[in-house]
Amino acid sequence: MKTLIIAEAGVNHNGDISLAKKLVDIAAESGADLVKFQTFNADRLATHFAHKAEYQKSETGKAESQHAMLQKLELTEEMHVQLIAYCQSRAVGFLSTGFDIESVDLLNRLGQELFKIPSGEITNMSFLRHIGGLGKRVILSTGMSTMDEIESAISVLENSGTPRSKVTVLHCTTAYPAPMSDVNLSAMQSIKSALNVEIGYSDHTLGIEIPIAAVALGATVIEKHFTLDRNMPGPDHKASLEPTELKAMVNAIRNIEQALGDGVKRLMPSEVENIVIARKSIVARQSISKGEIFSSENITAKRPNNGISAMQWDEVIGKAAKRDYSTDEFIEL
Repeated sequence: MKTLIIAEAGVNHNGDISLAKKLVDIAAESGADLVKFQTFNADRLATHFAHKAEYQKSETGKAESQHAMLQKLELTEEMHVQLIAYCQSRAVGFLSTGFDIESVDLLNRLGQELFKIPSGEITNMSFLRHIGGLGKRVILSTGMSTMDEIESAISVLENSGTPRSKVTVLHCTTAYPAPMSDVNLSAMQSIKSALNVEIGYSDHTLGIEIPIAAVALGATVIEKHFTLDRNMPGPDHKASLEPTELKAMVNAIRNIEQALGDGVKRLMPSEVENIVIARKSIVARQSISKGEIFSSENITAKRPNNGISAMQWDEVIGKAAKRDYSTDEFIEL
């Protein structure tokens, strides 16, 4: 099964449409399936006195409010239209996360068929009901949440018109960057088992090994932040992949998809020629005369596998040699 890889541009465009298009280029060249932005209005998203997270303070300063920071990162409707068209020209899918009902309506009006619910909205009843009412595919991110909160959110979506079969739940740790000790990747499988949903992983760790491991553990969706340059100003650049890293992650995931296979243990085409080389036949350990009885003292198993298989050992032991053998000759019955 092919993993849906979402290259999360997020707000790493810094409010600049030309930079946003460069991020689309990077996502397309990496082989990601979708490039994802964030759709919001600062006035609807945060109060004027809302504090920044500590990681945001360290990257953008303490004096500025969260609201002021967000205002600089908004994308206008015209920017959305341009980005959708540009994604089409680069053959990569466009996706954006709406953070309020009006933003969701904008994305719906622009033709979006997949809706991402960010971790911060998992306890927002009216928001969940609105998205559930669209009846479209949903990706639900679960940072900062408990299993009960995830189940409650899914129930709201279901009761509003979106069946569980259309929901993919992303395990997530909302910290930037997320410490390895807090990833708890096995919880992804617990979510699948407990809630009977498709699962994925939204990654905030440094590096690429955790999303790769998530695919090996059954993730069907991977989301990962990326940037043009980690040293750029802005809240999310430091915890994002740079272009070469994003491409390496995508390539590694595609390799993992091939390597997972169908689960049936069988001889593979690339192994066939090595059977003769690596397995053993029964051969003479020393010179054996005609009529001598084969025993563990005069026969042994050695490569290659051109003679009697070493698994036929018990059939050979106790039989009389029908001819003379020199050391290392294949025994015959």
